[in-house]
Amino acid sequence: MDYFEKKLDDAQHNDKSVSRVNALRDGWSSSVQHWCLFCSFLMFLKTLKEGLLIQAQAIKCGIQPTIYSTNLLIHLYAKNGFIHDAHNLFDEMPERNVFTWNTIIAAHIKSNDLSRAEALFYSCPDKDLVTYNTMLAGFVNKNGYESDALEVFEGMRASGVGIDEFTVTTMFNVVAKQGLPSLGAQLHSCIIKSGNVSSGFVVSSLIDMYSKCGCFREACQVFDDGKFELDVISKNAMVAACCRKGDLDLAWSIFQIYPELNDTVSWNTLISGFEQNSYHDESLKLFSRMVDNGARLNEHTFASALSACSGLRDAKLGKEVHARVFKEDGFTPNQYISSSIVDMYCKCGNMEYAELANATSGMEKNRFSITSMILGYSSSGNMVKAQELFDSLMEKNSVVWTALFSGYVKSQQCPAVLMLFKELLGQEAPVLDPLILITVLGACAILASLDHGKQIHAFSLRMGIKMDKKLSTAIMDMYSKCGNLAYAERTFRNVMSRDTVLYNVMLSGYAHHGNIDVAVSLLQEMLGRDLKPDAATFIALLSACRHAGSVELGEKLFQSMETDYNILPEIDHYSCMIDLYGRANQLEKAMTFVKTIPVKPDGIIWGALLNACKLNGNKALAREVEKILLRIEGDDGSRYVQLANAYAAEGDWEETGRIRKKMKGKEVKKLVGCSWIYVENQVGTFTSGNASHASEAIYSMLDCLIAGIDHVSEPEPT
Repeated sequence: MDYFEKKLDDAQHNDKSVSRVNALRDGWSSSVQHWCLFCSFLMFLKTLKEGLLIQAQAIKCGIQPTIYSTNLLIHLYAKNGFIHDAHNLFDEMPERNVFTWNTIIAAHIKSNDLSRAEALFYSCPDKDLVTYNTMLAGFVNKNGYESDALEVFEGMRASGVGIDEFTVTTMFNVVAKQGLPSLGAQLHSCIIKSGNVSSGFVVSSLIDMYSKCGCFREACQVFDDGKFELDVISKNAMVAACCRKGDLDLAWSIFQIYPELNDTVSWNTLISGFEQNSYHDESLKLFSRMVDNGARLNEHTFASALSACSGLRDAKLGKEVHARVFKEDGFTPNQYISSSIVDMYCKCGNMEYAELANATSGMEKNRFSITSMILGYSSSGNMVKAQELFDSLMEKNSVVWTALFSGYVKSQQCPAVLMLFKELLGQEAPVLDPLILITVLGACAILASLDHGKQIHAFSLRMGIKMDKKLSTAIMDMYSKCGNLAYAERTFRNVMSRDTVLYNVMLSGYAHHGNIDVAVSLLQEMLGRDLKPDAATFIALLSACRHAGSVELGEKLFQSMETDYNILPEIDHYSCMIDLYGRANQLEKAMTFVKTIPVKPDGIIWGALLNACKLNGNKALAREVEKILLRIEGDDGSRYVQLANAYAAEGDWEETGRIRKKMKGKEVKKLVGCSWIYVENQVGTFTSGNASHASEAIYSMLDCLIAGIDHVSEPEPT
């Protein structure tokens, strides 16, 4: 009894708990009658302190604990978070029954100690239905333990304890996570045999399982069987299944059946379904109807509405939803909603409002909000602010790291990406997300840094990171852009299950290097695998044709887009054809082709035609294109430079000067072009007029080159 006396010393004896215990103390004895009173009182205790006091009083009266009373105490300790004490009680019990085992297993599951719970489960001498269901639910509710749940279920069936409605509905979650429709069908048969198919809870679980396994027809059959009374749970499950499938018309039709059944979950499911299928306008209209119908809004309602505003990039609508959050009676914005508001403003490009929303939420250290702002600042190119927010976080997850990596790549600060990756690897427990590696490989491709790309590839193999299609695609793209087609081909061939995206990347590699014959051969291989080419496939093929000057093949491929594959040409396809004609000195064909384009030509089309004029030396046509181009893209500095270069190529310096003067008068600017080289773990960047390099040898060599050019360009004496 020393253990109980020690626990009693920790309790205070001057509060209401003592009064409640003392009210029953007088007249207690060691009789069985009073022992029953003790057990009954334990069942209705509200605090651990009361339990300790009652337990101590029983000990003083000479009442010896039984299995039943100790089970109640174990439950009380576990409920209050004293798992260690509960286990001590369990260990001291000379005898245990199945309820004892069930209680301690459930206690460890509740405390997220699945390994201890599993050890106890397999040590339990006599398992009943509750034992199996408890362990099964523990595994199912924790990601990554699906195979353990299947093992428990197999043991359950072999033991002969039977299964009930709870078992089957729990297993449906495993089936959905693992994508095992055949096992789901077997469980469905068990339910039919047991006669439990009329339960709305079971029906909703069945619909959810079949839907998540991609068996939409079977989900519809369950719903249409009519062997159950339609309730809101099964109705919501079917609406969710339709949204998951993308059949929003059917989802809306089911939603309208027995409208009196619709609750907040019904509205949320439909609003979220439309939003996730990119019908953002319709999602917000449903949100308005929900408000008009007087349905209660909750955090999931607002999260879907805010996400729809983000999808539309409409900060004005976002502000209206934001205002509604504060107007809603009885609703207090929590961390989830506060971060959704910040995220919406970030995605709409309004960082000022995002900062304000974060500051006024009272949750300035909200990791989710800060992550959204890092993404927002990265997207707008403000990497200084993004880095400051990143550094302010004590704990950084894969989303935060990926956001910063993506920002640096998008702003073309590729050396910073390599430095950041080095910082990541220096962490005590680096976050090795494949998406981060994909981003770093993208930076290597931009820098054309083959050595770094090889290192990232080797690192992914060494660390055992799963080589999925996205990572394989990034590796192929990096090798292609770094000039090593052999390595790109090897990576391509190592992927057994190739899709259209993978073929497109390889085709783009061949196109970039002008390997038209190999590109066409790869297209035939792709078609032989019953893979349908898409718009990106033909951009790669037409690019290969223009690099190789294959006009006839390019025309044939372009015509086949609509006739053979029902693909409507886009602006990039038209510009490829114009460039193809220009490179082949067929300017008249290019002009005729422009007139046949069914959409209004934009700056890309006219820019391609201007380039064709430059290649063919047609200044008159270039002047006509100039008028159109500057009318539609007069604020784009790169267009002025393109025009000036076109005239300079013909030696018409007067026209070149005129364009540059016009550019200066308009005060438009073009981003400075640069070149770089990677030497001794450092990127050397070179731009026109830059004099900031530390090495004098660079400028000495440049002076020598300029002197050599001047010498060569000097006219020979006559």
